[in-house]
Amino acid sequence: MSDPEKLLSVHGLELSIAGKASSSVVKGASFDVRPGEVIGLVGESGSGKTILGRSIMGLQPNVIERIAGDVLFRGESIAAMSPRQLRSIRGAEIGMVFQEPMTSLNPSMRIGHQMDEALRVHGELRPGERRDRILEIMERVGIPSPSERLRAYPHQFSGGMRQRIMLASAMLLKPALLIADEPTTALDALVQREVLELMIELTLQEGTALILISHDLPMVARYCERLLVMRQGEIVEAGVTEEILDHPAHEYTRNLLRAMPARGPVRTFEPGSPVVEVKGLCVDYTARAGLFARTKSTRAVHEVDIFVRKGEVVAVVGASGSGKTTLGRAIAGLLERSSGQILFRGAEVDRKSEAWMDYRLNCQMIFQDPYGSLDPRFTIRDIVGEALLHERGLGETEKSRRVSEVIREVGLSEEHLDRLPHEMSGGQRQRVAIARAIVGRPDFVIADEAVSALDVTVRAQVLDLLADLQARYGFSCLFISHDLAVVEQLADRVVVMREGCVVEEGPRDAIFDTPQSDYTRALLSAIPRLDRTETGVALSWRFDPPAQSEGAAG
Repeated sequence: MSDPEKLLSVHGLELSIAGKASSSVVKGASFDVRPGEVIGLVGESGSGKTILGRSIMGLQPNVIERIAGDVLFRGESIAAMSPRQLRSIRGAEIGMVFQEPMTSLNPSMRIGHQMDEALRVHGELRPGERRDRILEIMERVGIPSPSERLRAYPHQFSGGMRQRIMLASAMLLKPALLIADEPTTALDALVQREVLELMIELTLQEGTALILISHDLPMVARYCERLLVMRQGEIVEAGVTEEILDHPAHEYTRNLLRAMPARGPVRTFEPGSPVVEVKGLCVDYTARAGLFARTKSTRAVHEVDIFVRKGEVVAVVGASGSGKTTLGRAIAGLLERSSGQILFRGAEVDRKSEAWMDYRLNCQMIFQDPYGSLDPRFTIRDIVGEALLHERGLGETEKSRRVSEVIREVGLSEEHLDRLPHEMSGGQRQRVAIARAIVGRPDFVIADEAVSALDVTVRAQVLDLLADLQARYGFSCLFISHDLAVVEQLADRVVVMREGCVVEEGPRDAIFDTPQSDYTRALLSAIPRLDRTETGVALSWRFDPPAQSEGAAG
């Protein structure tokens, strides 16, 4: 007999790869979710979080089979339901917000049509009533001019707006349970805060239970009442969030908390000419509004001045669309600048100067998405070795030796050299991207969101690796990131950008402790942090904590 207080019950669930012995991806998972409850599911990449979340809706891949246990929703077994019954509860009773909205929204369908589809399938509303319901939920999630945006396509929205659309679509039918799988991974601090507060507000208003799948421990600590910690398919610790964070019982949980970024020591630098200096840099984008329309110019970066000294890490932070990546690409020579100067070792460089090739060899970039920036047809040996193609004075034997050496330096082995990018994990691919950037011993490295998609422990390993390599080779670094905790650990100075302009710049401790700009203060206040205690960690805020929705953990 089902317990009316339990909306969802997972009993001894074990999932395995079909046809493979000893290949469990979820091992004996058991937990309950009550109506209106907010539960966090945390763990490293590959721990089984997403597969467990999808199995609740019966959406696990076909290659994954249930070999033991059960999932009960309102007392009924998900495994025993027919395809028709499953379709009737998906969306209507159990909603899901996926990690990357661009891959879960149909790029060829207008937003209004995609949102209307769920109401047509699960309801009996007339077209006009469905439109009114859609416009109401779009307005509630903060999409401006909703009636006009119904005819827009997914690519015409920013990342934050696409995530709002996914949330609106999931909440349109007022489900009893919402599963959010890494809903804010690629969002900046301000947008992340807005999306999460909105999600909590909507679920509270509708009495919807929420399972929040994430590797962002401060976010989970802020919003979740209970916490489930997964490792290699097994729930190793479960309980009240505050108690687990304060007194973690399992060694794996303690390791996760120890891997959280912490402020590094203050470093001093000798005065002298910067390695790279940018003066009055402007970048404009031009586009046509239509086939016969005039070109329209939009300024993305406005007269930015910035410099990086030898061995220094200068972080560039700001919301999405603030111009951080555009600035980095322009400095690297990957985008044409409209005006301004780039000085390398005190001499101006541009595409027409004799020093341009020397500058490009000494200015390397680590891109945000290593999978997208590594050629899928090349082996790791070829990808890293390609960076030495124009290196003067190195023979083939020396180049091969340098590639093997740098692969070991980034924590990989020579057996990885003959693999293709898809045969490696996300953390390993990021190490390859770092190896490619430093194999030529450059003086200047630009890291664009180099750890944003990595889980807690892998991120800690990559950050330690970057710090170790920089100490060894002394290269300067422009570190572009929206992860303020990472910036606090790694940066010597911080540049804050907003709408293409620099609004504040200074030493890291001054920016984080006594920001002068209201915008900087808002950025730092958007996301909580976890401070280490004698036994674990405790949730805290850099400045005044925001008002918290009733029912969220605090």
